Amino acid sequence: MLDEFRKFIMRGNVIDLAVAVVMGAAFGAIITSLVNDIIMPLVGVLMGGVDFSGLSVTVGNATIAYGAFIQALINFLIIATALFVVVKAMNTATAAMSKKAETAAPPPSPSAEAALLAEIRDLLKEGRGTL
Repeated sequence: MLDEFRKFIMRGNVIDLAVAVVMGAAFGAIITSLVNDIIMPLVGVLMGGVDFSGLSVTVGNATIAYGAFIQALINFLIIATALFVVVKAMNTATAAMSKKAETAAPPPSPSAEAALLAEIRDLLKEGRGTL
């Protein structure tokens, strides 16, 4: 069982997934800082000094912090937009590279013998040639 677990962990896709999760967490921290430290203060200034992080409503003993929700929503929208742009750019680059690979090297021309054999084959298919 331990050997199976070791094989599972060492497979390439598990390691790739682990790297993606760590990179995603780091990217999320950067986006959170961008939203909280740069975008939201600017939005607050444009809206007359409103600080979204402090917006809340108290209902009985419960406090509903809808300002934090607005910030989380903006975080999500920025992350989704950034990921969309990155994935679109990668798809475009991949398509361009595959198209370039297709057009980069023309197929080699057949040798004289191969061309003659192909002509004989085609004549035999048509029924015009006899041996």
